[in-house]
Amino acid sequence: MSASQELEKAATNYASEAVRLDKQGSRGMAITMYQRAIETLLKIVHLYPDYGLNKVYIQRAMAYQERVKVLQGGLPLESDLEKTAPDATTPEEPGKATYDELIMQEKPNVKWPEVIGLEPGKKAIKEAIVYPVQRPDLFPLGWPRGILLFGPPGCGKTLLAAAVATEIDANFISVDAASIMSKWLGEAEKNVARLFGSARKSATNGKPAIVFIDELDSLMGRHSTEVGGEVRVRNQFLKEMDGIIDKGKKLHAYVIGATNRPWDLDWPFIRRFQKRIIVPLPDHHSRLQMFKLYTSNLNLNPNMSLHELARLSEGFSGSDIKDCCQSAYLRVIGEFFESGRANDAKAQPRPVTMGDFRQILEDRKPSVSLDMVASYTKWFDAFKAL
Repeated sequence: MSASQELEKAATNYASEAVRLDKQGSRGMAITMYQRAIETLLKIVHLYPDYGLNKVYIQRAMAYQERVKVLQGGLPLESDLEKTAPDATTPEEPGKATYDELIMQEKPNVKWPEVIGLEPGKKAIKEAIVYPVQRPDLFPLGWPRGILLFGPPGCGKTLLAAAVATEIDANFISVDAASIMSKWLGEAEKNVARLFGSARKSATNGKPAIVFIDELDSLMGRHSTEVGGEVRVRNQFLKEMDGIIDKGKKLHAYVIGATNRPWDLDWPFIRRFQKRIIVPLPDHHSRLQMFKLYTSNLNLNPNMSLHELARLSEGFSGSDIKDCCQSAYLRVIGEFFESGRANDAKAQPRPVTMGDFRQILEDRKPSVSLDMVASYTKWFDAFKAL
């Protein structure tokens, strides 16, 4: 299989997984898979500019990008999904999903340098997880096993969890909390026990394990009304977490929870996360480093000023910045194909200019409001535990 075919296969797999997760309502994991599909498709276009299917790949990348924007704004209607992701198919049994379908155990390959900024968070996670794995003999009082990452969407919570899993070569078990509550009722308690049992078994056998729970507030948030099944799931989760964080055990099994709405969490759940770490919007330096990273493989106009882009993007999340870079590149590639020059194998798209980025930044607003930022700061001041 050629390199281009391998990339095509990877893009197809990412897109299929994204649509499947999207159909189930697993918003966080679906966004991750859509973004991986976009990255792979753009990589094909960049490496093979004269490839015959590039126009199709650009169109698909743009469709997936639009879908990501919809998901970041909230859960969509089924009809909305069908319009935005034409490759999606309706599940044969809507509302039902097996354990294996809801758990993602793909080993992450995220290195610390890819986690730009977030130094306080990285330091706290290293102290809680990395150092105890490297030298458990130096921790006679044990170490934290419950880590809560909270902050605006798209700022790197999943990236942090994936990076630490790569650092300690851990089994990374990722699950969307919203899916637990919506898809597991009936067998939820058994599946939650199986989830944590898998982590304990791995740790007992000498392989660190990280259980990553996305959209934690869906599972551990305060609810005005609850059916019996939901209460049992939450109680089972509390029981399993207590088994993981038992200070008398020296297991390298960890629970990392991520939420955009920490104020919705119940106190019994909050206190089980010994480390509570805010993942904030990137500052100017971090935004500059992100633009350098995301444009490193692009053909940029010599007059491009990444410092100016970092200034113009104040208030943008890391995900917003990545989307802006993708949108600017797609703008140039789309123009190239529409001009008809793509039929010439020797022709190349023009460089990406400041004008392309300025247009994107004018058309796009930050996904996080100032009121939301104030709410995160207030909650952090009340419950921080670094």
